Amino acid sequence: MLFVVRTLSIFSLSFFVLFARASPFPTEEETNAWFKQYAHSLTDSQTYRLLQQFPKGGDLHHHLSGSAYGKWWYELATNQILNGGYRYFTKIDNGECVSAPSFHTISNATYSTLTKCEQKQYKALGELSQDQKRAFIHSVELDKPEEGRDEFFGFHWQRLNELTQNPYIIAQVLLKNMQLYQLENMRYLETQLNIRFMKRADGSNFPADEALQIVTDMLESEAAKETGITVRFQYALVRFTNNIEEQLDWIFKFVDANRKWYVGVNLVGREDDPRGHPLRFLSSITKLRAQYPAIRLSFHAGESEHADTNIRDTLLLGAERIGHGINLLKDPSTYLLMRHNRYLIETNLISNLKLEYIEDLSTHPFPQLLRTGVPTALSTDDRGMWNATLTDEYYLAFTQFNLSWSELVTLSQNSIKYGFLQDEKKEQLLAQLNKDLAKFLASLVARDNQTPKSSEPLPLNSNTKLYSGFICEFAPTVCQQ
Repeated sequence: MLFVVRTLSIFSLSFFVLFARASPFPTEEETNAWFKQYAHSLTDSQTYRLLQQFPKGGDLHHHLSGSAYGKWWYELATNQILNGGYRYFTKIDNGECVSAPSFHTISNATYSTLTKCEQKQYKALGELSQDQKRAFIHSVELDKPEEGRDEFFGFHWQRLNELTQNPYIIAQVLLKNMQLYQLENMRYLETQLNIRFMKRADGSNFPADEALQIVTDMLESEAAKETGITVRFQYALVRFTNNIEEQLDWIFKFVDANRKWYVGVNLVGREDDPRGHPLRFLSSITKLRAQYPAIRLSFHAGESEHADTNIRDTLLLGAERIGHGINLLKDPSTYLLMRHNRYLIETNLISNLKLEYIEDLSTHPFPQLLRTGVPTALSTDDRGMWNATLTDEYYLAFTQFNLSWSELVTLSQNSIKYGFLQDEKKEQLLAQLNKDLAKFLASLVARDNQTPKSSEPLPLNSNTKLYSGFICEFAPTVCQQ
């Protein structure tokens, strides 16, 4: 671990020097002063587009199955060329035979085992009416005022159900993520990919290695390479799983055998379930740490509006990154421990807002963490279910908390510096990111010096979809041309 800390320190120093040398301004203060004045001259829409083009390092807190928008799920579930030949049915009738939520989705293999009464409550996805199709798409997005964390945790995942057990669909979801991140000028994605319980079209189990091969074959494709996105995986474990010891044993063994792609393990799920307390896992992880070379941990903790010791207890497990960390300031000793240390908080502003862990953004601890030396980075969590993007996260942070240019750069750099990918590749990505940041700033200065001044910060990629559903609802002026 000393090597990791020392390496991060060297990266921080060397890339600060590299970036400073390439800046059109002699000091950091002058850069921040110019950028503040420049940003204040932009409309909301122009600010958003500037942040869309801003070079973003990576996304470190990313649930792959939660990252797909409803329209992606529908498109992939009904396209048998892309989905490996599977056919899917979804529940549209709330009769008495099946108690599952509306739009609970199953494969043809499962459908064929249902009784006639049960089958009547389902309809082939490809045969839905236009109204039913729209309802299906919205059923897996948290887009209604009355919806919150209970709807999200209690129904969204149950609706997706067997769609998430198809490795061909998961591979295509990953590709679509990479293509969208390319348009947002991002370089690294560390996503959570669970591969153990994938199903064939006939309902039989895929061997984990074969299911992983389907996903990694996609990563070796030309379409994936064209995005320029480097991808690594974490294996996620739901914290209140009953057979926790067996699950952890299998996960550590699988991650150890697939270190080219897997770089860590994550612990996910609601923290208000007492079965998921971090210290429940201490003996199991201690035992596994004696069996395998170091496997890095990035666990969800502090995703609560109430004070508790979950973040401290998660650090005791050996975690290096904390997902969410909303209640960190309510645990002063752990907050002091994390200041100017090597532990990163993965900040998910939109998720915390949507799931009502904060009343509004003004109560979020993010600016306090950022400005008192707790390393943090912006990430998207389950962005498909929010109908949001990484640019939206940056826009909220920038506009709500008056971020400086230096703070934007720090957030971007942290999302690679604290990634778990191999050191040599990390160094390459950081070097390229800092070149991109310097080039981006120089381009802004050059355009600002033009006479007459350009109406846009930088030319836009013609394939870029400008605005997400979330941002048009949260900040309508952004979407007004």
